[in-house]
Amino acid sequence: MAERHYRSGSHTKYDIRIHFVWIPKYRKNVLTGVVGTYARNIIRQICTQHDWEIIAGKVAPDHIHLFLSIPPHHAPSYVIQHIKGKSSYKILAQFSHLKKLYYGRHFWARGYLAVSSGNITDEIITTYIKEQEGQDIHHGSIDVED
Repeated sequence: MAERHYRSGSHTKYDIRIHFVWIPKYRKNVLTGVVGTYARNIIRQICTQHDWEIIAGKVAPDHIHLFLSIPPHHAPSYVIQHIKGKSSYKILAQFSHLKKLYYGRHFWARGYLAVSSGNITDEIITTYIKEQEGQDIHHGSIDVED
């Protein structure tokens, strides 16, 4: 098993990894040559600016895979929205021939895939919590005293 790589914030330690996959609108094979290289460089730049560590990634002709480590104060939906929004704007501004294919300033398709990743299973976490001291939150009645 690989060793955990914890990152640190001002008051946090974390290892949150998300695998994102998204496609250009109409799943056209436009991420080739200079467009693909430009998309790769823009995504790298956006991730660096926001402290989103790229673990792995690929720019295929019709989709992108991006495996990121993100801080806990950034929701996955915010991360992908920001990457897709900024990169779409810059790609369409740089390559005027794509504006004819992608009217309305939308380069990427609406959806995306986001899958969390980790080095431990749900069973390991559940077992670890059960072995800790304290009151069980999950089972039992809820009595609130005034």
